[in-house]
Amino acid sequence: MQSLGSQHPASTRPGIRIGTLGLSVLVLAFLVAVLFAANRNEVIGWIVAIISLAWLVFAVFVFVSVRNAGRRAQAKFEEAALRLGGRAPSMSGTQMAGEARTVDDARDLKLDHSFKIIQVQERVVRENLGRDSEQVARALETIQITAANARDMLRPDGGEPVTGTVVDEG
Repeated sequence: MQSLGSQHPASTRPGIRIGTLGLSVLVLAFLVAVLFAANRNEVIGWIVAIISLAWLVFAVFVFVSVRNAGRRAQAKFEEAALRLGGRAPSMSGTQMAGEARTVDDARDLKLDHSFKIIQVQERVVRENLGRDSEQVARALETIQITAANARDMLRPDGGEPVTGTVVDEG
């Protein structure tokens, strides 16, 4: 899964550089228009300078508005991620909220999900035992598939199952 955040620091984001370049061109155009208008002292020169100034003001307004909207969107995204995942994603491209940090974490999340599915299907079997044999059969099939998938996660290379010590605390 890819992060939605930028992988560039704020000062080197391509959009900021392009926006700054565009504003610089407009400032240069305004200064040239003012210089020509002042040198010739003609009305048309001052009209061009005023139009150039209007475009410059408009560009600055758009630039600042877009930048602020981006910051607000980022803040809302981080707030929503905090509410949903318990931690905010880093906007430097590292990881999303709720995303596993390592391969082991990802496997553990998948196994946890598999065990939850098995628990739900076990409850379905208990509730429908003796009443709805088709429902019981589907639940048992789901348990079988989920268990097989979980075992494959424990031995992804098709080799022997994971070995270890089982501690019975009961």
